[in-house]
Amino acid sequence: MEPIGLLAGSGRFPLLFAAEAKRMNVPVLALGIKGVTDPALEQVAGPVTYFALGQISKPIALLKSAGVTRAVMIGKVQHSSLFGGVRPDLRAIQVLARLKDKRTDTILKAVADEFSKDGIELLSSATFLSHLIVAQGKLSARGPTAQEAADIRLGWAAAKAVAGFDIGQTVVVKDGAVIAVEAMEGTDAAVLRAHDIARSHGRKTALTVVKVAKPRQDLRFDIPVLGLDSLGVFAAAGVSAVAVEAGTAIIFDKDDFLRRADAQKLAIVGVSPESMEAS
Repeated sequence: MEPIGLLAGSGRFPLLFAAEAKRMNVPVLALGIKGVTDPALEQVAGPVTYFALGQISKPIALLKSAGVTRAVMIGKVQHSSLFGGVRPDLRAIQVLARLKDKRTDTILKAVADEFSKDGIELLSSATFLSHLIVAQGKLSARGPTAQEAADIRLGWAAAKAVAGFDIGQTVVVKDGAVIAVEAMEGTDAAVLRAHDIARSHGRKTALTVVKVAKPRQDLRFDIPVLGLDSLGVFAAAGVSAVAVEAGTAIIFDKDDFLRRADAQKLAIVGVSPESMEAS
């Protein structure tokens, strides 16, 4: 069986993919980014070959030499790293020179095109992990309060607008006001910033977090995710409700995540355009 390539960023995502591929007896050729990919990937996927952030030619050559024609690109890479600390190879320099902007989607689609030129198709980030995709409706034991539900509706509209500009996919709301919008700093930092803002104005922090897919979301990369680490951030920031887009977002270690969310008395819901229009 032809192996599937894994281009791994940081976090749990690559480990979960590799574990599921192993369970399905699908061989994986794992490539990691130096200083980014979790070394624990080797315990799941076997040997990992590393390349530097900013290299395009090396991972393509490694996949081609192994006869790989399909790959996934999953895991976190800080968008802000593009503005310092990266030494692109010649092919990456040529790609960057052609970009109309440096938004996440623009960059990742250009990288995907380079792989495609060499006969390597990038697959959906949810490959082998469809069982972790969020369903619509109440996921936790507790449902949102009336105020949290109103904040979710506001957060949905705001997050979809922001995501449409490829700025971020998360907003934090409290009492009918948007407190923070995610940008390059990422979801966790945006949530903690919202906590600091609310506290600085003397408000108790019972925040509502809304995380959505981009309009016309490219499922090959940057799909919205939540994981166990998110729960620690939510607890520290005083988050009381979380809404994520059903049908697109993924919750890592979903059963354990929801058990712990219930212990924190968090309301977790999956929402969709249809459910938001009907509410």
